[in-house]
Amino acid sequence: MSDDAILKEWYRSNTGVALSHAQSIADYCATNAHTIDVNGAFPESEFKLIAESGLLAAPLHQELGGWGASINTNVTSELLTLLKRIGYGNLAVGRIYEGHVNALQLIQTFGTREQVAVYARDANVHHKIFGVWNAEAEDGVKIIPLTNGKYRLEGSKTFCTGSGYVDRPFVNGALPDGSWQMCIVPMDEVKTVSNPAWWQPCGMRATASFKVDFTGVELEPIALIGKPGDYYRQPWLSGGVIRFAAVQLGGAEALFDQTREYLQKLNYTNDPYQKERLGKMAIAIESGNLWLRGAADMVAAYAPVFGGYADVAHEQAEQLVAYANMTRTAIEQICIDVMQMCERSVGTRGLLPPNPIERIIRDLTLYLRQPAFDASLANVGQYVLSESNPNSLLWDNE
Repeated sequence: MSDDAILKEWYRSNTGVALSHAQSIADYCATNAHTIDVNGAFPESEFKLIAESGLLAAPLHQELGGWGASINTNVTSELLTLLKRIGYGNLAVGRIYEGHVNALQLIQTFGTREQVAVYARDANVHHKIFGVWNAEAEDGVKIIPLTNGKYRLEGSKTFCTGSGYVDRPFVNGALPDGSWQMCIVPMDEVKTVSNPAWWQPCGMRATASFKVDFTGVELEPIALIGKPGDYYRQPWLSGGVIRFAAVQLGGAEALFDQTREYLQKLNYTNDPYQKERLGKMAIAIESGNLWLRGAADMVAAYAPVFGGYADVAHEQAEQLVAYANMTRTAIEQICIDVMQMCERSVGTRGLLPPNPIERIIRDLTLYLRQPAFDASLANVGQYVLSESNPNSLLWDNE
């Protein structure tokens, strides 16, 4: 057997095991979701299972103890399936885990060899949870160089998903010249001020997405990842939207199954209008799966590592970004349509707690409000208007 064949078999085996674990974890997530649907809660037992199953290490390169879920593009389809399954179980868990995957992708793309080794050990050996806390209000984070070589932070971040539980978040901020610098804060080694009262959402309650003040935190140089501006480089920034779209589609799939089960229990399966709605929901879900498959194929054809190599320009970067934005936009609309048809199918009675439909709709509604939706759609239009190829060749990456 050739080296390439051996490697493919290794990936097939490891991803198969991971997806099996993900299904078991998703089943537990769905069962336990109602107990953590509380402001300030966090899915502690769920992430204990995720750690024990090796899924915290899954985004790492093979030589670092993972199977490259966040970085090796030949397993992009498996990664999206993994995220979708976890989202099916509980969107809050999926949101936090997707942030972990995102963070490890950024480290492996822009970090030095030393940084990659240190943070990979944190994920693989010490079971640290990573995240990306980039949102902020007017009191945003400033990164101030000190004379002793360290850096001091001033200011706050908002929507800090997993506050009190995420151990290694990216807390990006502005340098004195205004440029944007990525940095990782070791939350178990510093003092910060968390504001749980800031987080009073209608959904995604178990993500504990508080406001956190980092003023006074001092960081070693190793905490700064990449060069100023790297966080906003394309296609990495927008290409990653396919990951949260996969989690969201998992929520839509859960709604479809819950709607069908509800109608079957009430023996409403012969109603022609219910048949029509469930048919449309099935078509919408399958369309979302086809979008994810297309996105995975596009990412895999683009480069061996996610988004390509940071020091190598790629002529098809704009195409990849546009396709990722199409996928995100299409799946958002699919989720909206599925929610609306679910609500019409189950009526008022089906939307009352403790029916899980009510919680899933709240969580999915909030989760869909990812930033820059209009800009994402405009990017697709800009790309296609700049091209002269016929539609049949617009997304040809040969």
